[in-house]
Formats: sequence, C-alpha cells, structure tokens
Amino acid sequence: MISGPDIISRGFVYVRESENLMEDMKNTLRYELAKLEENNVTDWAVIKLTIKDTLRDFLLKKNKRNPMVLPIIMEV
Repeated sequence: MISGPDIISRGFVYVRESENLMEDMKNTLRYELAKLEENNVTDWAVIKLTIKDTLRDFLLKKNKRNPMVLPIIMEV
C-alpha cells in the first residue's frame, strides 16, 4: 500500500463534527490491511470484502448505523 486509506463520507455523519470517528475508521482499516499484507493476501475480492466488513462492523458498533461502503482500490 502506497497511501491511504482515504475515507469519503456522504450523508451518514457530519464530517467536521466527526473527525475523531473518521480517524478511528482509518486506523482500524490500516490495522486490518496490515494483517492482510502480513499474510500475503493479494486477491482484490478478499481485500474489498475485508474493508467492507471491517467498516460495517465498526460503524454499527460506534454509532448504530449501517451505511453503504464502497471500497475503491487503485492499482499503480
């Protein structure tokens, strides 16, 4: 991974009031992606599914919401 993850929110929280939540989401994703990298997982489908599941579970626990998560991975 070269950079990121970047998170763009539309409509489920007001970003300026939820900076801590957004940072927690990024940190959670960094941790999960590092685990995948340690295990040499390179399958895009597995990575996308991990991102979706991780964020869904995190947001459901933190603010009782279940927003749509659309992972976009750019290959360089």
